[in-house]
Amino acid sequence: MNAEAAKPATPGPLASGHVTPAGTRRKSRPRLDLRRLGRAALMGSSSARDRLPDAIGHVVDAHRAHHPDADLEPLRRAYLLAESSHRGQMRKSGEPYITHPLAVTLILAELGAETTTLTASLLHDTVEDTDVTLDQVGEQFGEEVRYLVDGVTKLEKVDYGAAAEPETFRKMLVATGNDVRVMSIKLADRLHNMRTLGVMRPAKQERIAKVTRDVLIPLAERLGVQALKTELEDLVFAILHPEEYEKTRELIVRNAARADDPLADVADDVREVLREADIPAEVLIRPRHFVSVHRVSRKRAPLRGADFGRLLVLVNEDADCYAVLGELHTCMTPVVSEFKDFIAVPKFNLYQSLHTAVTGDDGQVVEVLIRTHQMHKVAEAGVVALGNPYAAPPEEQSAGDGERADPTRPGWLSRLLEWQRAAPDPDTFWSTLREDLAQDREITVFRPDGGTLGLPEGATCVDAAYAQYGEDAHACIGARVNGRLATLSTVLKDGDTVQLLMDQDAASAPSREWLDHATTPAARIAIQRWLATHPTAEDSAPTTDARPLPEAPQPSGAENTDPGRPAAAQVLADRAGATARLAGCCTPVPPDEVTGFAVRGGTVTVHRTECPAVARMKSAGRTEVGVRWGEGAECRVTLVAESFVRPHLLADLTEAMATEGAEIVSATVEPPDRQQVRHTYTVHLPDAAHLPALMRAMRNVAGVYDVTRA
Repeated sequence: MNAEAAKPATPGPLASGHVTPAGTRRKSRPRLDLRRLGRAALMGSSSARDRLPDAIGHVVDAHRAHHPDADLEPLRRAYLLAESSHRGQMRKSGEPYITHPLAVTLILAELGAETTTLTASLLHDTVEDTDVTLDQVGEQFGEEVRYLVDGVTKLEKVDYGAAAEPETFRKMLVATGNDVRVMSIKLADRLHNMRTLGVMRPAKQERIAKVTRDVLIPLAERLGVQALKTELEDLVFAILHPEEYEKTRELIVRNAARADDPLADVADDVREVLREADIPAEVLIRPRHFVSVHRVSRKRAPLRGADFGRLLVLVNEDADCYAVLGELHTCMTPVVSEFKDFIAVPKFNLYQSLHTAVTGDDGQVVEVLIRTHQMHKVAEAGVVALGNPYAAPPEEQSAGDGERADPTRPGWLSRLLEWQRAAPDPDTFWSTLREDLAQDREITVFRPDGGTLGLPEGATCVDAAYAQYGEDAHACIGARVNGRLATLSTVLKDGDTVQLLMDQDAASAPSREWLDHATTPAARIAIQRWLATHPTAEDSAPTTDARPLPEAPQPSGAENTDPGRPAAAQVLADRAGATARLAGCCTPVPPDEVTGFAVRGGTVTVHRTECPAVARMKSAGRTEVGVRWGEGAECRVTLVAESFVRPHLLADLTEAMATEGAEIVSATVEPPDRQQVRHTYTVHLPDAAHLPALMRAMRNVAGVYDVTRA
């Protein structure tokens, strides 16, 4: 039931000793016989039966304006059922209850909602507040209407107690994930309730206004229903900030009484410019709503006439939008910093428009919005303007695989549906929902495979990891952002490319510090759940703080620079009597491709073929000497490991090296820098053929993201 409705004055009492089973609804009256009601409604002459009730005349007129060929029979039958079932119920304002579903349906009809949505809107409180059942709605109006009515039907406090409100919203959001029209009906329902909230006591007004501010208005913004969002904002503003609202109202009234209107003058100039350019366009003055005026007044005061509204230019084609922009910037003085192109790059809520500003003759800055008529319809009504996005497309437009694209399942909704399943209790869901909806801007980042991730503005690599991998992100040890190594705390920007580095160790786990970097509910809930179920594992979990490794040897300042080398007999030179010596610049080991150059004393220095010194000696005209590896060469080699800081890393790394048969000759561990640390090891291997396996074992150590030859 909506916030302002009241039950009938004389509900039937429950029978003495009756106990309501858990999970069932209490009934105050005998079940309605819908067939009997239907017969009664159809009694009379055929002309009377075919007429729509006068009470829904405004709804029909608004609906016909958007859908002239719509079948009105479902609306007629829905109204008759709603009026019959709500008969005797009154709103606290004293009006018959049927006025509420009629008003909600009119709001949606004016936005252009299709017939199924309007039918469900007329019936949206019948299951909640009368004895009509969902099965009866389905039998008479079909499964689509049944689903929509079920989606907006509240859960009973008698069954859920204090959790009824958050669990109702959870149920509603899940239903919205399958059919966005559920939320369209809820938003219109809340708007009418807010319009008539004055009859409620102040404390209840404030509570409802806060939920509207924290949940319903952000949802209206995300679904692009600006017409509902702006009015809800003003109604909430009036209740929660009455003094500021009154001051803003006085500013608007005072401006309306002005004899001159700079917006009207600039509008005339724009019309003249476009007429001379032969661009068909409609130029309208679009007053700012109360909250918008209040925001502008806080940025700049005192307000001037042009601050109370904007110009809206409506054209027929996308190309005309840019033609209008060109004419305005050519014939008038543009404010270049105010230009935004939401046509080429639409907002995540379907909004498209060009934004610019021009300076009038009196120096006042006038904001101008340029869009097509279709863009304007979507800007005002959002997903409601899509009609029925779930209807099968025309045969010629059907996809080859038979699937339908769903334009109403944006990234934010998918993310919300994902994390709500993991919310452990209603309180966590309710508080997290408000936090999630408070993040009102979205960015897109790219994966190396070409896929994308939609994330809220301010998201970090931690958030990207959980968005891509779910709970498998516990094994994330770092990231590359735009090709550069980055810590998990790195804040991502729109258009970044993110490669997440995953540990192969099954024991990898998040640390409590990750919560400091997680901004999305999915990441925070997953981390909190792991920490709660592993209270003793936190000490061994990877950490992103910049503390030095406790067991790492201190830098010696004099690294062992003797690379060592295999015995001379193990490198064979194609020159009689020559001895081979490994070059210290590239320290080659089998099975590296090598080449040699003769030096004084009959010695041949052996370099890797890709060594920069080789190119320099060739360009200097030095003659190459063929060299090759002998059998079973032992070797010394210097390896550099790069890793993130975590406890016990050095112990794990040296253990892995020992397991592969490497003898550590010397080691240097540099001080941590930005939560990263660099290790340099010179090791002796009994067989150089084991080098690739050694490097793989080092890379597999948790926290290590790269191992290279020095």
